[in-house]
Amino acid sequence: MNRKLFNFILFIVVITSVVRCAKKGMPEGGPIDEEPPRFIRANPENYTTNFDAKEISILFNEFIKLENPQQQIIISPPMDPKPNILPLGQARKDVKIEITDTLRENTTYAINFGKSIVDNNEGNPYPYFKYVFSTGDYIDSLEVSGFIEDAYLKETPEFVSIFLYEMDSSYTDSVVYNEIPRYVAYTRDSSVNFDLENLKAGKYQMVAILDDNANYKFNPAKDKIGFLDHPISIPTDSIYTISIFQEELAFEVKRPKLFKGRQLLIGYQGIPNLNDLELNFLYPPMDPPVSRITRDAKTDTLYYWFRDPIETDSVSLEYVTPRQRDTVYIRMAQLARDSLNIQAEPSGKIEYNQPLLLKANTPLVEKNDALITILDKDSVEVNFTSELRGLENQLEIYFDKEPEGTYYFKALPGSLTDLFGDQNDTISQKLTTKPLSEYGSIIMSLRNVRSYPMIVQLTTLKGEIVKQHILKEGNQFTFEHINPGNYFLRIIYDENQNGYWDTGSWLERRKPEKISYYPDTLQTRANFDEVYQFYLD
Repeated sequence: MNRKLFNFILFIVVITSVVRCAKKGMPEGGPIDEEPPRFIRANPENYTTNFDAKEISILFNEFIKLENPQQQIIISPPMDPKPNILPLGQARKDVKIEITDTLRENTTYAINFGKSIVDNNEGNPYPYFKYVFSTGDYIDSLEVSGFIEDAYLKETPEFVSIFLYEMDSSYTDSVVYNEIPRYVAYTRDSSVNFDLENLKAGKYQMVAILDDNANYKFNPAKDKIGFLDHPISIPTDSIYTISIFQEELAFEVKRPKLFKGRQLLIGYQGIPNLNDLELNFLYPPMDPPVSRITRDAKTDTLYYWFRDPIETDSVSLEYVTPRQRDTVYIRMAQLARDSLNIQAEPSGKIEYNQPLLLKANTPLVEKNDALITILDKDSVEVNFTSELRGLENQLEIYFDKEPEGTYYFKALPGSLTDLFGDQNDTISQKLTTKPLSEYGSIIMSLRNVRSYPMIVQLTTLKGEIVKQHILKEGNQFTFEHINPGNYFLRIIYDENQNGYWDTGSWLERRKPEKISYYPDTLQTRANFDEVYQFYLD
């Protein structure tokens, strides 16, 4: 055999052997770690009495990290300032708590970590670990539990805070705005139940708050609140349910400012009531201008329009509501104002009970129905009614419609006039309706009705109202002409008979009107009547 050939064959054999050996010994990785971290010890020990340390160390068997500590970790009673809790952004084998607050005497503290403690590699949680200590000579061990529900929405938000305020001689209703509660807990993850533990016997006010900025205080502009209408005495075997709601804010406005030509912008909170708003030009002296106020459809903004230009560089304007009075200095400018522009909605398809809307960008002050016509597909004129809605700044037009109908709408110039005397150009719109076979119906029978009237609302899964009916008697109703899809149904017990849902008030100790949701999603199919029974709670 040729020596070169022999050496080549030998080289191939050696390389093959090496590769086989390498494959045989190549690590394939072990099983995925599914074990959570294990608690080893704490210093001071868990459930220590006569506690006076400034630092707590909690040791685990492996490297851990904290996930969502701001939401998951609950300290009750709250410490102010909050302690420093490590690790933050790094892995270590212990949790270190540095206490900067002066702790109360003879008080049991509980630090519940929720599901925040996870191993560093796989994120396996060590759930609901709790570290407890007392600055006195015993550990308080009483508890109370319950459930949270949203008074208006079908689904309850996550991480609702539950507070207990001690009802001693210093207690007032203002504590929810100004004071840190004695005890605090959260609803667990996406569930609606809660437990307040390691409590001291006593008399308490229980309050639930969807605490937007996690400061343990109630901010009516951002937070939802719920409360029991009576104090509770601990110990107790009772289980409590609290409904949280958004309070209706008092109408107040922000400082007006020039927005465009002959137009001021005014932010507001609450429900705008133009009868509660005064705008007075203090300087230079002038007669009240011919003006109108409209509301932005998407933001909490009012627009104050004045017809004639103000021939001055600046004005001093006083604004007054039932709760405020202030004066603002506004530098004026001769800016171009908007010209009238009308948008018709909807275009194309229109539902049977849907009005045609003519929306304007400048304030409408006058309508002329004689210049508006609606013809059907046979050129027969269709009767209609219209309503000019000033705050919304739109003309709403209502007319009867037939299945598979075609309608031709026309508004001639002069049909609408705005504050500045501008009039619309010709507006033409072709509208059609769908055949009845493309809709479904929902037939609902109610059981256990407790009072009338009731507001029955069919909503989207986001809570937007699709259909509404006022039920003053009987226990059955039908929603017709429903587009196929999934819906929620809610019943509002309209106790004051004003036609809409009334929220509650903490200071007035008023609960919101009761709402009952049908427990399941309602489904509609084209050309089909869905029949349901609703057993009200």
